[in-house]
Amino acid sequence: MKSVSVKKIYIVFGSIFLTLSTLFLLLLFMNIRSIVGMYPEITGKAYSFFIMAVIFIILLLMTSISFLWFMRAEIVKFSDKMCKLIDDAISDKQMVYFETNKESLMSKLENRLKKLIDMINYQRQKNMDEQNNVKSLILDISHQVKTPIANISMYNATLMEREVTKEQEQKFLYNMESQISKLQWLMEALIKMSRLETGLICLNKTSSKIEETIAQAIGGIYLKAEEKNISVAIDCDRNIQLCHDKKWTIEAILNILENAIKYTQCGGAIKIEVKEFEMFTRINVKDNGMGIEKDDINNIFKRFYRGTEALDKEGVGVGLYLAREIISKQGGYIKVKSKKDIGSTFSIFLQN
Repeated sequence: MKSVSVKKIYIVFGSIFLTLSTLFLLLLFMNIRSIVGMYPEITGKAYSFFIMAVIFIILLLMTSISFLWFMRAEIVKFSDKMCKLIDDAISDKQMVYFETNKESLMSKLENRLKKLIDMINYQRQKNMDEQNNVKSLILDISHQVKTPIANISMYNATLMEREVTKEQEQKFLYNMESQISKLQWLMEALIKMSRLETGLICLNKTSSKIEETIAQAIGGIYLKAEEKNISVAIDCDRNIQLCHDKKWTIEAILNILENAIKYTQCGGAIKIEVKEFEMFTRINVKDNGMGIEKDDINNIFKRFYRGTEALDKEGVGVGLYLAREIISKQGGYIKVKSKKDIGSTFSIFLQN
């Protein structure tokens, strides 16, 4: 169905209005003439009434035409504003919004359109951030996977193409197993990370004793600590209870403890201290390891980041990133204090 233009609608309704007004005047004039013929003595009054009626009709016509002209001008003005605003939104230009504090139909429509555009812009920015995040993640994964796969391919090609001794064969197989373990750990970390970032995991916070959570996290690093003869001590009030997701909080504390063991020399010490405050409970994980460079402290929680002195250590730089994500999703945060060759203190703050 073809749409009728506004101009044609004005012409049609204007013609109808003029026709009806003309007929009304003719009928009125004929009636007055008949009245004058029957009653000559009221001729002056009749013509006065006729003149008043004509003036009234003219004023009515002028008012109607003025109103229609004014409304058309306002509608054109409003449509121009809306088109400009929509065009700016489509082209992603900086938009200047109209006055939306007036109680009128136009301002209400403008206000609704402003809210709609704000929602669209927010969703657009969110989609762009997600796309950039995905691109960054793909680049990081390709970088992290490239080296282990290249090493495995090299060891495999050497075993297939060259004659090696039994001792060399065992060494190559051991190195391949190490690279496979690294890939497996990386894939598990990436799965956890992606599930957290995409919101596929809903943290289930329940009230439980924080000492039990810390104890289970310590159980995950006990053997590694024993291998390096690192002592692990805990100072925690058994009565402290926190509303937290026990499973994922164990994961966060475990990652920080593994990081502490990794960068603490043999015979070192790790101490865990828990202190309850009015709004937060602080969990300090303190070690006497190699410490963190001042320039690296702001970067250690970035995904896949590894400091210059950590390149010879195992890992891919995901553990601390996961720990921060887990704690922040529970309304908490992590702070770090460190001195080179003295040690580091990771402070986990969880809401009471």
